[in-house]
Amino acid sequence: MRIDRYKLINELMRQEMTQGKLAECAGISRATVNYIKGGKSCSDEVGHKIADALKVPLETLLEN
Repeated sequence: MRIDRYKLINELMRQEMTQGKLAECAGISRATVNYIKGGKSCSDEVGHKIADALKVPLETLLEN
């Protein structure tokens, strides 16, 4: 699964959330957030954890 890095960055800015806070809320490492923000793909499980932590539907974060 590939989360759109720009959608992720925009959502983090909109919620005034840092990568560290997202990692903490999602239960993943900050390095994982950094990799995804850099354009790397992630597992379905990690994608769902990020969407849940941001309280947005996963579909809004995925690449088209």
